[in-house]
Amino acid sequence: MQPSTSGPRRGPLVPRVEARLRELLDGGRWRVGEQLPNEAALARLLGVGRSSVREAVRLLVRDGLLDVRHGVGTFVTDPAARPPAPPGEVRELLRRARLLEVYEVRRALEVEAARLAAERATPAELRALGERLVDRQARRALSAPAFVEADLAFHLAVVELAGNAVLLDLFTAVLPVLRTALVELVESVPGLPDTSCAHAALLTALRARDAEAAVAATLHNLEAVVHLLRAQDPLTPATLRGAHP
Repeated sequence: MQPSTSGPRRGPLVPRVEARLRELLDGGRWRVGEQLPNEAALARLLGVGRSSVREAVRLLVRDGLLDVRHGVGTFVTDPAARPPAPPGEVRELLRRARLLEVYEVRRALEVEAARLAAERATPAELRALGERLVDRQARRALSAPAFVEADLAFHLAVVELAGNAVLLDLFTAVLPVLRTALVELVESVPGLPDTSCAHAALLTALRARDAEAAVAATLHNLEAVVHLLRAQDPLTPATLRGAHP
């Protein structure tokens, strides 16, 4: 019997797409050595966007279930040739490493966006940004997905205020994986710092057209989480340096 091709169930999107593809692979939808449909076809099959499919496939390639042959396509690997699944501790380290990678890219994009937004944002645009900040603060006590959506809406608005189409395209491209990582972060990482003051400081800096203060507020917001993740990952260079002053 063919497995169902209905869309993923409720929850963070990329993990659901990954789980659905695993189900289809385990159910024999595609045989060992068979080429998967292209990205657009998989997106239609699962009822999701192509960026979510792309990230889910990347995770399955990382775990050895799929093999990407550049210029050819994506193929199902032989289970006997797959590396053994890492123990729980190693899986946790890999998860945190992915979060760190996401945040490093996010930091690079948002620092430049803050700098440009301080120079280019209009008073009307900043009033709208203030409303997004109020909404973000109001959702802090709600579910992780609800809060993350409001938080990302604020940060996306800042990137839009930068007035740089390429920068906006880059930030939009990483939003799916960033959204998934943030929901996971809020739900699973203890002691997550409250960066509400940094968000308010960013808005104040943008209103004052102070690019330096806008960059500082952005770094204050993002570095707090980066430092937390590095401190909880004993394999990162920063932690190793801290252990050997």
